[in-house]
Amino acid sequence: MTEPRPHREDLDQIPFPARDLFPNEEYISYWRRRFGRACAAVITTRGCPFSCEFCSRSVFGTSYRERSPGNVLDEVEEVLDLGYDQIHFADDVFTLNRDRVLDICQKIRDDGPSFGWECLGRVDSIDPLVALAMREAGCERVLFGIESGSDPILRLMNKKITVEDARRAVSAARDAGLKTGAFFILCYPGETCDTVLDTLRFATHLPLDYLSFTMPHPLPGTPLYDRVRERMDSDASDDVAVFDAEFSKRKMRFAVLKGEVQFGIKRHLGRAAPLLLVPFEAATDEIFRRMV
Repeated sequence: MTEPRPHREDLDQIPFPARDLFPNEEYISYWRRRFGRACAAVITTRGCPFSCEFCSRSVFGTSYRERSPGNVLDEVEEVLDLGYDQIHFADDVFTLNRDRVLDICQKIRDDGPSFGWECLGRVDSIDPLVALAMREAGCERVLFGIESGSDPILRLMNKKITVEDARRAVSAARDAGLKTGAFFILCYPGETCDTVLDTLRFATHLPLDYLSFTMPHPLPGTPLYDRVRERMDSDASDDVAVFDAEFSKRKMRFAVLKGEVQFGIKRHLGRAAPLLLVPFEAATDEIFRRMV
């Protein structure tokens, strides 16, 4: 007689991944050569209750479920015993439940091993108290999916956040001593030159340690795909644009390059950055506007 399958709502009943079947020594060796420390992913929740227009939730769905803090720490200890040094909490939104985050941080401080970790967070779920608790529990970096520096585009994306939410969250994390990273989508369907430049300006002026710019990619099954379905390019052969966008591929590539250079100038020149950044930003803003 087969054992009954664990109920999917009770995540604590699901066995941990069989990491003993992985080539852990090879993974660890690669990570340490490449990054100095070996990192492994742990997922502590499933599902996301939000409905961002561009996001596919086909794996875990919209029903948000949590593992208990004790169960999470048991898996973390198992991972560390294999020789890994750092944990990446790979939840869609690790910080969603404020009280649970504080409970996990408290349990790490009281009972858990000492380890460095990072996570993905929403900007409307991070405040100074949560950020400080995370830092005291060993968190080193939090990554935010901000996506736009324009409130109208954030509403179009159905992100349910504002530019000011993003600014406050990044500042709270930085003030607590956390490294910060953010993801942005440029040239989203419905954008104008002004909104793209607003995003570039906002993103590259935030106190970030990591910054990623990507192009919109309408995934089948998402509201964004449905919105641009009639404009999809069935012959698209690259990842720049698979639909008839408001911007040319050349202009979209330029926007990404512009953002990367602006971020690089700020990161590498420090206090001297404005001497180069201000004229570069002004000149490339004008170039972007004139491009077709």
